[in-house]
Amino acid sequence: MRFVIQRVTEASVTIEGEKKSAIGKGFLVLIGITDTDTREIADKMVKKLIGMRIFEDEQGKTNLALSDVEGELLLVSQFTLYADCKKGNRPSFIKAGKPDFANEMYEYIIECCRQQIDVVGTGEFGADMKVSLLNDGPFTIVLDSDELGIS
Repeated sequence: MRFVIQRVTEASVTIEGEKKSAIGKGFLVLIGITDTDTREIADKMVKKLIGMRIFEDEQGKTNLALSDVEGELLLVSQFTLYADCKKGNRPSFIKAGKPDFANEMYEYIIECCRQQIDVVGTGEFGADMKVSLLNDGPFTIVLDSDELGIS
Protein backbone atom coordinates (compact mmCIF):
# COMPACT_ATOMS: atom_id res chain seq x y z
CA MET A 1 0.00 0.00 0.00
CA ARG A 2 1.27 3.44 -0.85
CA PHE A 3 0.17 6.84 0.41
CA VAL A 4 1.50 10.05 -1.11
CA ILE A 5 0.72 12.68 1.53
CA GLN A 6 0.77 16.32 0.54
CA ARG A 7 0.34 18.97 3.21
CA VAL A 8 -2.08 21.49 1.74
CA THR A 9 -3.79 24.74 2.58
CA GLU A 10 -6.63 23.64 0.28
CA ALA A 11 -7.41 20.84 -2.17
CA SER A 12 -10.34 19.67 -4.24
CA VAL A 13 -11.51 16.97 -6.64
CA THR A 14 -13.63 17.78 -9.69
CA ILE A 15 -15.38 15.11 -11.78
CA GLU A 16 -17.03 15.93 -15.11
CA GLY A 17 -16.92 19.65 -14.31
CA GLU A 18 -18.51 19.34 -10.86
CA LYS A 19 -16.61 19.73 -7.60
CA LYS A 20 -17.04 16.47 -5.66
CA SER A 21 -14.96 17.29 -2.56
CA ALA A 22 -12.93 20.13 -1.15
CA ILE A 23 -10.89 20.62 2.00
CA GLY A 24 -9.01 23.41 3.70
CA LYS A 25 -5.84 22.92 5.73
CA GLY A 26 -4.84 19.28 5.92
CA PHE A 27 -3.59 16.42 3.78
CA LEU A 28 -4.33 15.42 0.22
CA VAL A 29 -3.58 11.70 0.19
CA LEU A 30 -3.12 9.74 -3.02
CA ILE A 31 -3.71 6.05 -2.27
CA GLY A 32 -2.29 3.09 -4.17
CA ILE A 33 -3.48 -0.45 -3.43
CA THR A 34 -1.93 -3.75 -4.48
CA ASP A 35 -3.50 -7.22 -4.30
CA THR A 36 -1.35 -8.27 -1.34
CA ASP A 37 -2.70 -5.49 0.89
CA THR A 38 -4.92 -6.32 3.86
CA ARG A 39 -7.14 -4.48 6.32
CA GLU A 40 -4.39 -4.90 8.90
CA ILE A 41 -1.95 -3.11 6.61
CA ALA A 42 -4.55 -0.40 5.99
CA ASP A 43 -5.07 0.04 9.75
CA LYS A 44 -1.34 0.54 10.30
CA MET A 45 -1.02 2.92 7.34
CA VAL A 46 -3.98 5.01 8.53
CA LYS A 47 -2.51 5.14 12.04
CA LYS A 48 0.77 6.38 10.58
CA LEU A 49 -1.06 8.91 8.37
CA ILE A 50 -3.20 10.32 11.17
CA GLY A 51 -0.22 10.55 13.53
CA MET A 52 2.07 12.20 10.96
CA ARG A 53 3.44 15.32 12.68
CA ILE A 54 4.21 17.64 9.77
CA PHE A 55 2.44 20.86 10.79
CA GLU A 56 4.46 23.62 12.39
CA ASP A 57 4.17 24.51 16.07
CA GLU A 58 4.73 27.96 17.63
CA GLN A 59 8.51 27.54 17.22
CA GLY A 60 8.22 26.67 13.54
CA LYS A 61 9.08 22.99 14.12
CA THR A 62 7.07 20.24 12.46
CA ASN A 63 5.58 18.86 15.67
CA LEU A 64 1.81 18.93 15.11
CA ALA A 65 -0.51 16.25 13.72
CA LEU A 66 -3.83 16.64 11.90
CA SER A 67 -5.84 16.57 15.11
CA ASP A 68 -3.65 19.31 16.64
CA VAL A 69 -4.51 21.73 13.82
CA GLU A 70 -8.09 20.53 13.19
CA GLY A 71 -6.83 19.38 9.79
CA GLU A 72 -8.92 17.79 7.07
CA LEU A 73 -8.30 14.90 4.68
CA LEU A 74 -8.92 14.46 0.98
CA LEU A 75 -8.43 10.81 -0.01
CA VAL A 76 -7.97 9.96 -3.70
CA SER A 77 -7.48 6.47 -5.11
CA GLN A 78 -4.62 6.39 -7.62
CA PHE A 79 -3.62 3.05 -9.14
CA THR A 80 -0.77 4.71 -11.03
CA LEU A 81 1.24 4.75 -7.79
CA TYR A 82 2.02 1.13 -8.67
CA ALA A 83 3.35 1.92 -12.14
CA ASP A 84 6.26 -0.25 -13.22
CA CYS A 85 8.53 1.77 -15.51
CA LYS A 86 11.45 -0.67 -15.78
CA LYS A 87 10.88 -1.68 -19.40
CA GLY A 88 10.31 0.73 -22.24
CA ASN A 89 8.49 4.04 -22.00
CA ARG A 90 4.96 2.80 -21.38
CA PRO A 91 4.31 1.99 -17.71
CA SER A 92 2.81 -1.33 -16.68
CA PHE A 93 0.18 -1.33 -13.96
CA ILE A 94 0.17 -5.07 -13.30
CA LYS A 95 1.19 -4.48 -9.66
CA ALA A 96 -1.88 -2.32 -8.98
CA GLY A 97 -4.72 -4.03 -7.14
CA LYS A 98 -7.61 -5.48 -9.12
CA PRO A 99 -10.41 -2.89 -9.28
CA ASP A 100 -12.99 -4.64 -7.05
CA PHE A 101 -10.44 -5.38 -4.34
CA ALA A 102 -8.76 -1.98 -4.58
CA ASN A 103 -12.12 -0.18 -4.31
CA GLU A 104 -13.05 -2.27 -1.25
CA MET A 105 -9.74 -1.34 0.42
CA TYR A 106 -10.12 2.33 -0.56
CA GLU A 107 -13.60 2.43 1.01
CA TYR A 108 -12.23 0.73 4.14
CA ILE A 109 -9.48 3.38 4.44
CA ILE A 110 -12.08 6.15 4.07
CA GLU A 111 -14.18 4.68 6.88
CA CYS A 112 -11.13 4.29 9.15
CA CYS A 113 -10.20 7.93 8.59
CA ARG A 114 -13.76 9.15 9.17
CA GLN A 115 -13.71 7.52 12.61
CA GLN A 116 -10.82 9.80 13.59
CA ILE A 117 -11.01 12.98 11.51
CA ASP A 118 -14.06 15.25 11.30
CA VAL A 119 -13.72 16.28 7.64
CA VAL A 120 -12.79 13.56 5.13
CA GLY A 121 -13.41 14.29 1.46
CA THR A 122 -12.93 11.73 -1.28
CA GLY A 123 -12.43 11.25 -4.94
CA GLU A 124 -14.44 8.67 -6.85
CA PHE A 125 -12.85 5.29 -7.47
CA GLY A 126 -12.10 4.75 -11.17
CA ALA A 127 -13.32 8.19 -12.26
CA ASP A 128 -11.41 10.66 -14.41
CA MET A 129 -10.68 13.24 -11.70
CA LYS A 130 -9.15 16.67 -11.77
CA VAL A 131 -7.29 17.21 -8.51
CA SER A 132 -6.39 20.72 -7.48
CA LEU A 133 -4.20 21.63 -4.54
CA LEU A 134 -2.22 24.35 -2.93
CA ASN A 135 0.74 22.45 -1.50
CA ASP A 136 1.88 23.98 1.77
CA GLY A 137 5.67 24.07 1.87
CA PRO A 138 5.73 22.19 -0.45
CA PHE A 139 5.63 19.26 1.92
CA THR A 140 5.18 15.78 0.44
CA ILE A 141 5.76 12.43 2.16
CA VAL A 142 5.57 8.95 0.62
CA LEU A 143 4.52 6.08 2.88
CA ASP A 144 5.04 2.62 1.44
CA SER A 145 3.94 -0.32 3.60
CA ASP A 146 6.76 -2.49 2.21
CA GLU A 147 9.42 0.09 3.04
CA LEU A 148 7.92 0.64 6.51
CA GLY A 149 7.92 -3.09 7.20
CA ILE A 150 4.15 -3.07 7.65
CA SER A 151 2.51 -6.39 6.93
